[in-house]
Amino acid sequence: MRISSNQYHNTMISSLQVANEGVNQAMLQMATGQRILKPSDDPIGTLRLSRLSRDEAALGQYRDNITALQSRLSTSEATLDSIQGDLQSLRDLLVWAADGGNTPADLNAMSGSLKTLHDSLLYLANSKNAEGRYLFSGTASDQPTVDPATYAFQGNTQTQPVAVADDTNVPANVSLETMGAFLQQLNTLTGQLSAPGVSPSAVQPNVQALLGLLDQQLGSVASKIGQLGGRQNVLTTLDNNQASVSQSNQLSALQIGKTDYAEASTRLNSYTLALKATQAAYGRVSELSLFDALR
Repeated sequence: MRISSNQYHNTMISSLQVANEGVNQAMLQMATGQRILKPSDDPIGTLRLSRLSRDEAALGQYRDNITALQSRLSTSEATLDSIQGDLQSLRDLLVWAADGGNTPADLNAMSGSLKTLHDSLLYLANSKNAEGRYLFSGTASDQPTVDPATYAFQGNTQTQPVAVADDTNVPANVSLETMGAFLQQLNTLTGQLSAPGVSPSAVQPNVQALLGLLDQQLGSVASKIGQLGGRQNVLTTLDNNQASVSQSNQLSALQIGKTDYAEASTRLNSYTLALKATQAAYGRVSELSLFDALR
């Protein structure tokens, strides 16, 4: 079969382009360490890498959410621990105030300590996070938990769910919905105990009643501390699991996308030899003419 000069030149140029592209691709793969430089290099591998990338992005967002949520829950737990400490100190004072052997002067002196604890509890109940949002007001976090003037609960008992895994949300908050009413009763009793000539027997029923409310508050706060601790344990477990999954994803992505240097080197040598041979053959044939064939 006869081959025209144009057809021959086109064939040689095409061969040179293929060999040159092979050399360039192998060199770029070795330089970058990436086996897949474009989707057509490995369509299935590209799809797997895309899925792994999406999974990693989701895991990264979940882990960021977990870190932020752990900080919020830790802050809330520490604040509730302080409230629990104040309530326990308050209980000790009320038990003392309930003793029928107290004098009016004793009760007057106790009222000062009760006022200090009242103010501390009110301050702690209205604690804010780093963003200036109230910790214990539910989803109404722009409102004080307890109105200092009326002792009304300004928030709600709704939770703020945070996504920490696929189909998994963890509440970011607890509410102190009964603290305002308790503080109102404490404020009333404090005023009674501070009155000159207060009668110990007259205020004793009120002291006992507040002790009952106080024990309810202690139980409620302890329960909320337990809830926060349980949530933090869940978050720690989830974060550890997601760290393992992320590590596995990164290893899989590396195995799929990394360059096999031995294979790439062999391929580079093969394309280099092919390129040189094609160039040499093209050069020799290009020098031939009809007169060479007639000699």
